Amino acid sequence: MNPLWHDVHRERDSLAADLAHLTEQQWATPSLCTGLSVREVLAHLASAAGLSWTRWMAGVIRCRFDFDKQVEMRLAEQLGESPAATLDNFRRAAANTTTPVGPVVACLGETIVHAEDIRRPLGISRAYPLATLTRLAGYYSGSDLVVVAKGRIGGLRLAATDGPFTTGSGLPVSGPTLALVMAMTGRGAYCDELHGEGVATLRERC
Repeated sequence: MNPLWHDVHRERDSLAADLAHLTEQQWATPSLCTGLSVREVLAHLASAAGLSWTRWMAGVIRCRFDFDKQVEMRLAEQLGESPAATLDNFRRAAANTTTPVGPVVACLGETIVHAEDIRRPLGISRAYPLATLTRLAGYYSGSDLVVVAKGRIGGLRLAATDGPFTTGSGLPVSGPTLALVMAMTGRGAYCDELHGEGVATLRERC
């Protein structure tokens, strides 16, 4: 088994623990994903954790290659009748080692990025392992698979202030590795934690 799955499982378990005692109102909090509540983002993560490539493709065909419809269909499957059911569905899928598309590092990235989409609006913080964040920053800086990241940082030089990550050339952008990862994946709120002449450009691209 790819050792990165241990990181994926750790992050899923950590997120489930953080959400164990949310109120109904907290579950309805808007996430950083436009139009989705924190509960709906968790349902999306549960769906992704349970999808193999074969099942994903079957859904795509069923939805006549409407990828947005496929996401909505899978999300609805995992929501359940209550927030408790959504969380239970996520917990049941947490130990899975399937991913519909992309390498395992992409699955790890989706897990952490969407976890932040949930945690930040709720005021929950997590001290992610720096080595994990550095690995993700390196992956996203060189890939536009699933989410545009490499294209978003063209003409910018990114440098972490809490770790070894650096990439690119051009206008400087510096800050915590987590903020760089989140900004690379389009979360403009994290640009508030960044500094340098390139921050305005990066914010516009988010």
